[in-house]
Amino acid sequence: MTDEIWDLLDADANPTGETHVRDTPLPEGRRHLVVAAAVVRRDGYLLVAQRAAGKTLPLTWEVSAGSALAGETSREAASRELFEEVGVRCEPEQLTSIGRVVERSAFFDLYATVVDGPVDIVLDPEEVADSRWVTLDEFDRMTAAGELADPWSPRLEKFRPALGEFFAANQAVAA
Repeated sequence: MTDEIWDLLDADANPTGETHVRDTPLPEGRRHLVVAAAVVRRDGYLLVAQRAAGKTLPLTWEVSAGSALAGETSREAASRELFEEVGVRCEPEQLTSIGRVVERSAFFDLYATVVDGPVDIVLDPEEVADSRWVTLDEFDRMTAAGELADPWSPRLEKFRPALGEFFAANQAVAA
């Protein structure tokens, strides 16, 4: 397995020209880019993925997420992660930015995309144990019950209003 290489960013999210090997300590004052892509169906459901048993925070739930690789834009990384983890193809330009959270070691960008009709889910067993479609209310209950991977609760404090607006703007109107 090849080492995962990330671009390093300064405190203002500007690339420094430095790279970093995953699972080694980040240099002081540097961050990397972490992304997530929420898949929303027009009937009001969100795709959540359960982390594989062998990963950190095993068997907790999240929206497909991961670190941007060296040379990737934020949207490119979100598109790749979505396909790698759950098999959903989405071009980077089809992703709508929900927002950014600044964390101790990362800038975390959340995107969302809308799908129409059936979606073939193909899980990467190294990354994902299970997936399911939930309403936004169910997602809120999962968050309150502590079922989401630990970093998601503080992220959702910021993202939840914008995610709710994205949901509302992209729901099918009943005839």
